[in-house]
Amino acid sequence: MFKLSDLFILLAVLVSFAVSGFLWYSGYREQGIFTAIWVPSILCFGIYFKLAALLAAGKDQ
Repeated sequence: MFKLSDLFILLAVLVSFAVSGFLWYSGYREQGIFTAIWVPSILCFGIYFKLAALLAAGKDQ
C-alpha cells in the first residue's frame, strides 16, 4: 500500500514538525512558525505526485 516515496514524504513531514516544535520551545518562535508552514506544503506536494502517478498508471491500462 505504501511505497518508499510515501514513507520519505511522511518522514519529511515528521522532521519538519519536530524541528518546528524544537524551534518554538527554544524561543525562536518566528522560525518555528515558518517551519510549521512546511508541514501542509510537504503533504500537498506528496499528494499531488501520488495522484499524478495514479493517473499516469491508469492511462497505461
